[in-house]
Amino acid sequence: MDCSSYQFLSDTNILKALGNGRQNVLGFDMVDMLRPADPTPKRHSHQSDRSHLQTSSCSLTYCKTWSNFATMTSTERDAFLNESFPVDFQWASSSESFKVEGGWAEDGKGESIWDRFGHYGLAFANQTADLACDSYHKVDYDVYLLRGLHVNTYQFSISWARIFPSGHRGSQSEKGALYYDKLINALIDSGIQPVVTLYHWDLPQALQDCGGWTNASIVEAFKDYADFCFSRFGDRIKTWNTFSSPWVVSHAGYGTGEHAPGVKDYVVASYQATHNMIKSHAEAWHVYNEKYRKTQGGRVGIALNSDWAEPVDPSRPEDIAAADRYLQFMLGWFAHPIFVDGDYPAAFKTQIEQKIKECPLSEPAILPVFTAEERKRIHGTADYFGLNHYTSRLVNNSVGGCTPGPQGVGNFQSHVDPSWSSTASDWIYSAPWGLRRLLNYISTEYLNIIKVPIHITGNGMPTEHIGDSLNDVSRIDYMRSYINEALKAIHLDGVNVQRFTVQSLMDGFEGPQGYSEHFGLHHVNFDLPDRPRTPKQSAYFYSSVIKNNGFAAKKLFFYAPELKNTESKQNTSILPSTVPSQARVVWMKFSSETNFQRKLYHYGTFPQGFSWGVSSSAYQIEGGWNADGKRPSVWDTFTQNGNIPDNANGDVACDSYHRLEEDFYMLRALKVKSYRFSLSWSRIFPDGQRTSLNQKGVDYYNRLIDGLLAYNITPMVTLYHWDLPEALQKLGGWDNVEMINIFNDFCDFCFATFGDRVTFWMTFNQPHTIAWSGYGLGQIPPNVTNPGIAPYRVAHNLIKAHAKAYHTDDKYRASQGGLISIALNADWFEPKDVNVPREVVAADRALQFQLGWFGHPIFKNGDYPDAMKWQVGNKSELQGLKETRLPSFSEEEKMFIKGTADMFCVNHYTTKIVSHDTARLSPQSYLDDQDLSEAEESDSPTTAISKQRAVAWGLRRLLNWIKEEYGDPEIYITENGVATDIMTTVDDIDRVYYYKTYVDEALKAHNLDGVKVKGYIATSLMDSFEWLNGYKVGFGLHHVDFTNPNKPRTPKRSAHYYYQVIKDNGFPLPDDEKILYGEFPKTFNWSTASASYQIEGSWRADGKGLSIWDEFAHTPLKVSNSDNGDIACDSYNKIDKDVEVLKKLKVTHYRFSVSWPRVLPDGTTNHVNEAGVNYYHRLLDALEAANIQPQLTLYHWDLPLALQKVGGWENETIVQRFRGYADILFSRFGQRVKFWITLNEPYIVANLGYGYGSFAPGIFNRQYVAAHNLIKAHAEAWHLYNDKYRATQGGIISITINSDWAEPRNPYKQEDVDATNRYLQFFIGWFAHPIFRGDYPELMKTIIRERSLAAGLPESRLPEFTPEEIKRINGTHDYFGLNHYCSILSYPVNLGKQQDYEGDRGTGASHDRTWIESGSFWLKITPFGFRKLLKFIKDEYRNPPIYVTENGVSEREVNLNDVHRKYFYEQYINQALKAQVLDGVDLRGYTAWSLMDNFEWAAGYVERFGLFFVNRSDPTLPRIPKNSASRYASIITCNGFPDPALGPHECLNPDPEVTATTAVTMPHTTAAILPMSRVDFLGLELSSHDAEVALYVIFAFLLVSLLGAFFVLHRLWKTKRKLKKAPVESLKMERM
Repeated sequence: MDCSSYQFLSDTNILKALGNGRQNVLGFDMVDMLRPADPTPKRHSHQSDRSHLQTSSCSLTYCKTWSNFATMTSTERDAFLNESFPVDFQWASSSESFKVEGGWAEDGKGESIWDRFGHYGLAFANQTADLACDSYHKVDYDVYLLRGLHVNTYQFSISWARIFPSGHRGSQSEKGALYYDKLINALIDSGIQPVVTLYHWDLPQALQDCGGWTNASIVEAFKDYADFCFSRFGDRIKTWNTFSSPWVVSHAGYGTGEHAPGVKDYVVASYQATHNMIKSHAEAWHVYNEKYRKTQGGRVGIALNSDWAEPVDPSRPEDIAAADRYLQFMLGWFAHPIFVDGDYPAAFKTQIEQKIKECPLSEPAILPVFTAEERKRIHGTADYFGLNHYTSRLVNNSVGGCTPGPQGVGNFQSHVDPSWSSTASDWIYSAPWGLRRLLNYISTEYLNIIKVPIHITGNGMPTEHIGDSLNDVSRIDYMRSYINEALKAIHLDGVNVQRFTVQSLMDGFEGPQGYSEHFGLHHVNFDLPDRPRTPKQSAYFYSSVIKNNGFAAKKLFFYAPELKNTESKQNTSILPSTVPSQARVVWMKFSSETNFQRKLYHYGTFPQGFSWGVSSSAYQIEGGWNADGKRPSVWDTFTQNGNIPDNANGDVACDSYHRLEEDFYMLRALKVKSYRFSLSWSRIFPDGQRTSLNQKGVDYYNRLIDGLLAYNITPMVTLYHWDLPEALQKLGGWDNVEMINIFNDFCDFCFATFGDRVTFWMTFNQPHTIAWSGYGLGQIPPNVTNPGIAPYRVAHNLIKAHAKAYHTDDKYRASQGGLISIALNADWFEPKDVNVPREVVAADRALQFQLGWFGHPIFKNGDYPDAMKWQVGNKSELQGLKETRLPSFSEEEKMFIKGTADMFCVNHYTTKIVSHDTARLSPQSYLDDQDLSEAEESDSPTTAISKQRAVAWGLRRLLNWIKEEYGDPEIYITENGVATDIMTTVDDIDRVYYYKTYVDEALKAHNLDGVKVKGYIATSLMDSFEWLNGYKVGFGLHHVDFTNPNKPRTPKRSAHYYYQVIKDNGFPLPDDEKILYGEFPKTFNWSTASASYQIEGSWRADGKGLSIWDEFAHTPLKVSNSDNGDIACDSYNKIDKDVEVLKKLKVTHYRFSVSWPRVLPDGTTNHVNEAGVNYYHRLLDALEAANIQPQLTLYHWDLPLALQKVGGWENETIVQRFRGYADILFSRFGQRVKFWITLNEPYIVANLGYGYGSFAPGIFNRQYVAAHNLIKAHAEAWHLYNDKYRATQGGIISITINSDWAEPRNPYKQEDVDATNRYLQFFIGWFAHPIFRGDYPELMKTIIRERSLAAGLPESRLPEFTPEEIKRINGTHDYFGLNHYCSILSYPVNLGKQQDYEGDRGTGASHDRTWIESGSFWLKITPFGFRKLLKFIKDEYRNPPIYVTENGVSEREVNLNDVHRKYFYEQYINQALKAQVLDGVDLRGYTAWSLMDNFEWAAGYVERFGLFFVNRSDPTLPRIPKNSASRYASIITCNGFPDPALGPHECLNPDPEVTATTAVTMPHTTAAILPMSRVDFLGLELSSHDAEVALYVIFAFLLVSLLGAFFVLHRLWKTKRKLKKAPVESLKMERM
């Protein structure tokens, strides 16, 4: 774009000047046309003047339209039309990019004019759109709202500056385009049609700097931008708006200057901007028409904004004409060229020409002229007429004089009627009848020849940002009226309106008003970083309009259910359980699993038709405790007496009784297939009996059921969920046998009333809880405390009541086809020690007492399990009772009970660890009858409810147990969820992890174990009254604010996650997890690594000096187990052994480090220890003989202690010391070493050694100084090699930098994204940026400087490089050496004024619960991050050659079958292959850490990373291969991953030399490492002396055994000779 002629229009200076009242600018401040003039003239009554209407002076169209309506009375005008819209009508909501997206500088986005506007402080309260609604990170959140609304169309705009940061194609941002790809695809996946606006006001600032819309070259720029969007998104976008409200751009952006770009020039700029926008629109339309229409089949239009205008005085022809002019100056300015004749309206042009004549000294307007060719090209360039309409105006004629602007030039003034309802905006007043008139006017004026439909592309009103933001009654009134006026235009006037769009989807940044005006159907809390979106009442109103497609009386919903079950599934009895049950095989199958096996994530999907649901229960959500005839339940009575924390109760709860539409909204948004809810017995039968039938209660459930079916959601109805009518409790409740018949009558009524639509019934929810907690412990209503007898009696009645209800359903089954069962609760019980039989019996007994109590009679033989009968019977006898406390069923009852369930419904939350325990006999108790004790599974995460840990693996085992115990039934998980505390609102990461792990365990049970899992119900739909916990905890996928009378429901992060699980029908294998088959380049380096202090030992041998690690490891409490590197792996004396195992690995390279104090004992070149030098020569000799190339690290943390005593890396003199040391090594070894690493992980040296003090030398809070010198030392060594040795030695040299990969803990949250960036810049960027880019990262420098100065320090705590140092450091690399192990999840942490690295970085690190642990607390197996980090380095540091110089995983126990390490290397190396092949990363080599188990710094020998096990209990320290060594060798041999589709590859044949053999395998899978003074002798830990004695004893026994064996063999030989003689004698007798 040519800027030369337009620099004067740049807003860079204009915006700065806007706040300066002394500046004179072209044009002048005027009353915004959008605002009414004041005072408002008295308006004549329509009725009094309608006989005197004067229409002769207005245009034909306006006069006709206005006169058609002007004679209406207000009653006629406002009459409501109760009709429906056309069947294919489109219902939409909208947003605009700069108002909602945020991410203003994310992923390369360019600055827009609204970014500049906000940053110059020109919006309300200096607010900006930098974050806005954070929609850039919240695609899923926004689409969730749209599903809840039930719209079929969503209109949004694309940010030009996000696609083309400079405004031109050459600057295209792929990440910006990917954002819109993601949004579009998400909409389509949800069945929502995307409508895209190409330009909604946010021009790239780079284009504005060249004049913006006043520069004619912008037409070509917009055309190119549109072309890109059509080509990129047009396969999915079928409706395009080129511009939205371009009049506002011209008027407020280039006329009054109130909007960005803030140009105040209504003489030239405003008209020129319009001229160029019209031409830009036309060019975009032609591009689509000529290049894309045929293949894409879409439509292109423009969304024009316009008020409706009425004359102030209908009797004055001049006012009528002024109203007409008003429309021409607003709507006709754009519509006439496009829809009529390619040119501006004649009246518009005439008016301007007249004004020019009147004002020869100061032209008020300069209107550009279209050429004949331009007019022809513009005319007809729209496939529909988009209309944005919000309000109307009363207009009167006036003398505008020579004032620029529409009112001055147009000779009119606008006003509003004082009776019109006002809004938060001073330009929007509610006059809904204006919409109908405007639609008629447009249809006649613009669409008479070009017959295209009208799309209402924007209609809405703002409310104040203060006050009740959710109960927006005024918006509902506004919407109802305006939508109805559109309906009238369609039905009564025949106007072709095809869409109605409510502006806007959610509150956003409203330009100059900032966040002070709220247009949204959803409230956005801009004070919270999560930017939570909560539906307002208007959202529910709009969704109801959409559901009814207008306002016609709702038709009754008739549902003909598919007959699923016409016959009872009551089956023949299954044999009773043994003691323990045969299902104990589940413990045998699973309890020996390793943590790796247990946690390995299973990817797969459930079968089609799987039932995904969510749950609630009546008392927990309905409220309306005494509404419409409902009477109290036992829970009403209990809670209203103050028995719950904070005196909470369910009187209102979530108020679902009055808020069905709000519940439907959530269910639609989740797209669940089923909804489990319960019926309130006392709402239907207030006193529990049919005679008290309450029809209003029945009506409520009819509405609920019909609503669910309307959205294709299956109702799953629980008949009884604990809320017994109080009237029945007064009769004894469930302890009264009469309850069986009373309950049956209630069930009968429900089956008859709802059964035509409900086909999934559960009689009781958790009868165990009713019996034990209600009648045993007395914790819940009816609060009976009788633990030894009442629970058994109550359970007996509940089982019989269930069975009777099941049989009652038989009479409906043939016609209704329903299924019926009971929802049983069950924990999983894991034996404390699965190898102890009685512990397994105890676990089985626990399940029989909990689940079998009800499951055994119903699903097996109609009777209680023998384990339970035996226990209770024996306990009763020991207690001196004449008969068991456990009631018995008669034979008839058993036959009646068995098989009374069509499926198995189970509620599950947690797992307990149990062990056998002889419990007390007195007092009598169901709990003590079990003879066991329970404990928590302590390795699993806690939850907000005590003793209810999240133990996901227990679910799979429970499902398997049910399968084995109950004859492989179909299973529905009818409750599963987790509680979070009251402080956790919408960012409920723990709930996400809970579902991520529990649902996967259900998937394993289905896919791997063959369990017939048919459905999964998440608990719960929303936070609710949680029984004894009141509102202190929440289980909901939606947060409910119980302090707000509206009980607003806000989706939590878990809701979006659960929706995705439902959408995917499980967990399809993600691309990150898919194996890529292929090879690395032939020249790829395969290596493994070690480090001097970690393996060499010989800490005082042959003149070696002391290192800082020698001192640190000999300091108490510094190293685990008081370990040290004195001997380590003794590699100083075992070169041959080390090289032998290297050869087995097939590596091409070996990375090792030189011990600085072994070569230079005092760290200086004053004395070279030749013995140390010779050691490395011998190592190099051995490597050369094995054809293995050395990779030599100059410094791997073992600084000479002598140097540390003078400051170590804090002392700048160390830079030259290191240079001198490097010079020695280059000169001595340089002809043999071609791969040099200056420093290993300077981050660890600086941060752990000089920051946290956890590594040698144990210094605190000096990391920035140490890092500064480390970087300079590296640079000096590089320059030394480059200048002195490179030419003759021909090697390469660089530095190894370590880094995690970091991802946002909440990827939907900008502050977590920012924290992730800080984490990476403070980690990898700290060292990589100076070396690869020239200085510390700007982010790091800024943060540390600002925090230092804020703390009163005179300068930044981060040292600065001089310009000379920057120049010398920059580029000191031949490759990027990378050590990487794992990834983390990052989030912001505010440490206040803490002046250190952690305070500066301001980030926390966490891990995904599904990530597999290792032997190191910090290392989780996360292969996906490896590829991402490699790609990051490529992009951030200009695609350097990369050598991975460390990558590996640890364990703590010895396990030669190290499956997790094999998995680690396979997955990580394959990610490296993806980075190399798919991402274009220049990856040259890979190094496995480590060659063998060694001294792991502060962890000592506890953590083992080795491919080879070093047996420290053997004085010879043998290197024994683990199975991972074989796998790594095969990967090296294959140079990657051969495709199995091509057949077996010879490289995969294991080399027996590398495989752990039986000769060296430990007798057990895992074994502890023994101290050097102890030895493992036949599984016993003995001293060397004792082992020697034992060996002699065994030898003696062996000698005796051999002698005995010889004697036995001799006797057998003699016996055999005798036996041979006997047959001979027998044969002789026969022959005789």
